[in-house]
Amino acid sequence: MPTEVWQVAREEARFGAAFLRRNGLLLLLVFVGILMPLAGFGALAHELREGEGFFFDVPLLEFAHAMAHAGFDRFFVIVAALGYLYGVVPTDIVLVAALGWKRRMRESLFAGLAVAGSALLNLGAKPLFARDRPSLWESIAPEGNYSFPSGHAMGSMTLACVLVLLCWHTRLRWPVTFAAAVFVVLVGLSRIYLGVHYPSDILAGWAAAIAWTYASYALIFRGGMRPLASGS
Repeated sequence: MPTEVWQVAREEARFGAAFLRRNGLLLLLVFVGILMPLAGFGALAHELREGEGFFFDVPLLEFAHAMAHAGFDRFFVIVAALGYLYGVVPTDIVLVAALGWKRRMRESLFAGLAVAGSALLNLGAKPLFARDRPSLWESIAPEGNYSFPSGHAMGSMTLACVLVLLCWHTRLRWPVTFAAAVFVVLVGLSRIYLGVHYPSDILAGWAAAIAWTYASYALIFRGGMRPLASGS
């Protein structure tokens, strides 16, 4: 009997090791790219539902407002415009269309699913939480809809993650990652600086976008295909 148990244990161990060799990167992707962001979003959403607020929201807004002057005003208004309607949205459309034109159908499907799903999630989440915009001062670029989660944060982070994942197996990996990170941070800062979002709105938008984009990636490329490194 002990011999049989030992044999079964060895077989299970070999099977587990083989599974990890085949799927280790996917499991890591699921944990880091999906489960951790979802946990972060869930924690923020729970605190918001409880009505307890976030200790860092108002101090960071006041700090950003204390920095305000004409030069920064102009800069962050432009960044905010590029962070959604005049930058991110057109880039999303061109990216999906260009990938389809080049017959990169799997990549085009991934990009389309990621950006469209992210937008729909944001539209659904805002009325669900119905958080009012900050009103600490009169913004130079006011917004009229709900605040949580930030659409600019979700849109810019979704596009950034899509580009990074598509380029990950190319020589553009690190330049794209660096540029995407800078852009995402600037867009998030612009929303705080303009006084139209709480910092927690930005964090929630980033978390939701990362989780959705990586889930889309895991679904579309679950067979081990390498985007932009081989044909679809």
